[in-house]
Amino acid sequence: MSEYKTIDVAATQMLDKAKEIGFLSTFDRAKAQEPRCTFGNTGICCRICLQGPCRILPKKPGGNKGVCGAADYTIVARNTVRYIAGGAAAHSDHGREIAETLLHTAEGKLKDYQVTDVNKLMYVAKNIGVETEGRDANAIAKDVANAALAEFGRIDEAEELTWLKSYAPENTLNIWRKTTVMPSGINLSLAKLLHQTHVGNDSDPVNIIFGGLKVALCDIDGQHLATDLSDILFGTGVPVVTEANLGAIKADKVNIAVHGHNPLLSQMVVKAAKGMQDEAKAAGATGINLVGICCTGNEVLMREGVAIATNFATQELAVMTGAMDAMVVDVQCIMPSLRSAAECFHTKIVTTSPIMKIPGSYHYAFDEHRAMDSAKEIIRLAIDAYKTRDKAKVSIPNITNKVVAGFSLEAMLNIFKKVNPDNPMRVIADAIEAGEIKGIAALIGCNNLKGTHDQNHTAIAQELAKNDVLLLAGGCSAQAHALAGMMNGEAVQQYAGEGLKKFYARLNAASGLTEDLPLMFHMGSCVDYSRMQVFVNMLAAEMGLDNSEVPYVVSAPEAMSEKAVAIGSWNVAYGNPTHVGVIAPTVGSQLVNDVVTKIAEDVFGGYFFWEPDAAKASARLIDILEERNWKNVMRKKARDAKAAN
Repeated sequence: MSEYKTIDVAATQMLDKAKEIGFLSTFDRAKAQEPRCTFGNTGICCRICLQGPCRILPKKPGGNKGVCGAADYTIVARNTVRYIAGGAAAHSDHGREIAETLLHTAEGKLKDYQVTDVNKLMYVAKNIGVETEGRDANAIAKDVANAALAEFGRIDEAEELTWLKSYAPENTLNIWRKTTVMPSGINLSLAKLLHQTHVGNDSDPVNIIFGGLKVALCDIDGQHLATDLSDILFGTGVPVVTEANLGAIKADKVNIAVHGHNPLLSQMVVKAAKGMQDEAKAAGATGINLVGICCTGNEVLMREGVAIATNFATQELAVMTGAMDAMVVDVQCIMPSLRSAAECFHTKIVTTSPIMKIPGSYHYAFDEHRAMDSAKEIIRLAIDAYKTRDKAKVSIPNITNKVVAGFSLEAMLNIFKKVNPDNPMRVIADAIEAGEIKGIAALIGCNNLKGTHDQNHTAIAQELAKNDVLLLAGGCSAQAHALAGMMNGEAVQQYAGEGLKKFYARLNAASGLTEDLPLMFHMGSCVDYSRMQVFVNMLAAEMGLDNSEVPYVVSAPEAMSEKAVAIGSWNVAYGNPTHVGVIAPTVGSQLVNDVVTKIAEDVFGGYFFWEPDAAKASARLIDILEERNWKNVMRKKARDAKAAN
């Protein structure tokens, strides 16, 4: 058995190669960090002023509080919401960049971008109150982009974020209003939260948490507008068939990986590569091969069918194949160690964002005004690198799995319409009410090497599927399932329970697709999780339920980043029970931990629970779905009895 903690055979092969050449991978670095600091792990280390760092020693007189007198609950609450702030800043800044590009496109200032999905533009415009009648697409797009940009700079706290109030159910909005967590402006909410948690400010843990939830709702607002506007610019995902794992890297081609989260450049790289195949052939290759890593990979997978090479924790291993000619990165989840890995090979690491640079890498400053030119320059750098590739160092694991992906919300509704043309959401509601499926689970999140890479992702998915739970997936979690061969029709036969198999058989018979539907619906990158929430909102309306009553759960088995904390927090505010597979840094305060794992349910209907054990987590998730279904049956019986009287 390998010493490395991963279930991916291809990753194990590359980790063995890394060891042979003396490269210390992220797996080695994770091991070197053990044992972890207990104060940091539990959230009772405070570093927000220069009198510290202070750590809480409950039984030590004077040590049971920080120098300023902050108790454990204050420190834990502040630390937690500052994670939320970091995550929301990342997602919303992503959305802002997309909005600016759409605006400049609509104004005719950009030659390389265009409004690609007019139907999505009209749908979004209608939902957010932009007039469409008698207007051309660019005029509408300009107003939509300006509405998105207004989400950031709004300072009138009497106003509300447009995307939130346009899509969330009214009963959910009212809960947010009553609890004062409904935000008005993204930048304003972020600034206020950082001010609120400055030394000498708020020490009330509940008030701090509510400030964090306001920013978490900014996170989904920024995510949602980013997804909508990306669909408008680049097209909305439709079902595609491709492959996943390191075998997607081809020895006879110029290999370019797109990695990060923002699709503005990666879409241009895909487009440019189609017209530059002859240049690669002139260099001795048979063509250009693109692969994706992390959520930029998910973006071009959804829209272009680009294969997935690997996910966050194993990104260095794409370089270890010796056949990666260039890795083009934008923002978020990019390991600085990629440059160190590239030193062992010929790979060019190309950074493109002014806020994400790696010493020693090539930096091609991305400019939306010359996006295609930038993409071509990067591809030519990769072609030149191919010419220097040492074939003796090439070692690509012969492992790939078929992937059926591209399930935007629109694509899923189109499939359901084949069964029920008049009311597509009734297809899901009927299956739940008949007991054919227990409910829905969103499988999301990152990689975290505190456990075994990808193990809990796949183990939880398999157990839920066996128990007839319909699965949605996104982010690095979706890539874990793709790498493991669980994102195709064969996986349904291997892992699904009888009820879920019947449900899929009915969809397959009607869908008209050339491939059977996969075990889970890949709905995009981590910025696309709003697709899942809108799906749940629609299902709640169809079933006549509040969001907090829908048999829906969320699982992040390997949560890692600040973005994950923000995502989990808005899910809780929406009423969704949310599993996290690592022990969160809230356990250092019993009060704060009880607020987020118990009291939150009384206020919002959603709550967190922490469980690193996949079997126990799966059992809890199934119990939650069954309890919600039972309560819904009881509610229906009570309504029927009342109507009969």
